Amino acid sequence: MGKVIYDMSVSLDGFVTAAGISADEPLGVGGAVLHDWAMGSDPADAEALAAGSAGLGAIIAGRRTYDSSIRWWGPDGPTGPRRLPLFVVTHAVPDDGPDGSVYTFVTEGLDAALDRARDAAGEGDVAIMGGPDLGQQYLDRGLVDEVGLHVVPVLFGAGQRMFGDLAQHLRLESVDVTPAPSATHLRYRIVR
Repeated sequence: MGKVIYDMSVSLDGFVTAAGISADEPLGVGGAVLHDWAMGSDPADAEALAAGSAGLGAIIAGRRTYDSSIRWWGPDGPTGPRRLPLFVVTHAVPDDGPDGSVYTFVTEGLDAALDRARDAAGEGDVAIMGGPDLGQQYLDRGLVDEVGLHVVPVLFGAGQRMFGDLAQHLRLESVDVTPAPSATHLRYRIVR
């Protein structure tokens, strides 16, 4: 069984979105800068992206992430042609979704979503993406093995924080640090 990794791009002041979220700007006004590193051509960024997705077998996201991203992701999801299965934690299955897509909607809660993602991933890792609320819930339940941060050199001052009020202190051990002009890529193992 692979690892469970909570992975997010974040501003230097700890925000995963800027203020002013809307349907056209789901990361807030100017918040798309958080993902520029993944779309650029810097070799260090490309290496960090490849390393982070190499062992990936499945993804878990929340309903808000799905709703705000589906128009860009389409039926293939965030991994495009790789078409990794994406399990969406939600209270209700949407009425419309793309045919032949990679999305499975899980209404039975966090544990059920993780069980399904692990089954789909086989020996691969499971990434928790999109939305700090979902990531914090998995952290609070002790279900995350590693935290990946892509720290972008920008200060938002307001927005949605990556880490709010965690239920416990978590000790971390540095696994990898990759500096690049667009982001510093950090990976930490949770010390049990």
